[in-house]
Amino acid sequence: MKSFLLKLFTWWNSQTFGTQFWTWMYGEKVGEDEFGNQYYRTKGGKIDPTLLFERRWVIYNGYAEASTVPPSWHGWLHHTVDTPPTEEDYKPRAWQKPHRPNLTGTPGAYRPPGSTLAQGRRPKATGDYKAWSPEG
Repeated sequence: MKSFLLKLFTWWNSQTFGTQFWTWMYGEKVGEDEFGNQYYRTKGGKIDPTLLFERRWVIYNGYAEASTVPPSWHGWLHHTVDTPPTEEDYKPRAWQKPHRPNLTGTPGAYRPPGSTLAQGRRPKATGDYKAWSPEG
């Protein structure tokens, strides 16, 4: 019942009934990423007469957050590359880090030393700062 109500009243949580119906009627699953997001295109790679290229879309696993789309799938979604990552034989370089979504606003966000939100206490001033006083 909860998932039914979420699909009915929210657009930011996975997919709506409209998206689900559109995907069922016209979509063809291309693949899935490590976050559980599912990627689709028009059946058979059919060219949309309005857009003059095939439609490509993502159905997010949970909350619709664009930063959860890895770079390889981002390139495919935006027609930068024609081959989806599921059909590539790509091996990441040793220096490449795995993709992480944007963690801003979450407990996992980066907080530099000295931030009021960082763990611990702020370090003492080093003497290069002199407090203003109204007396002069």
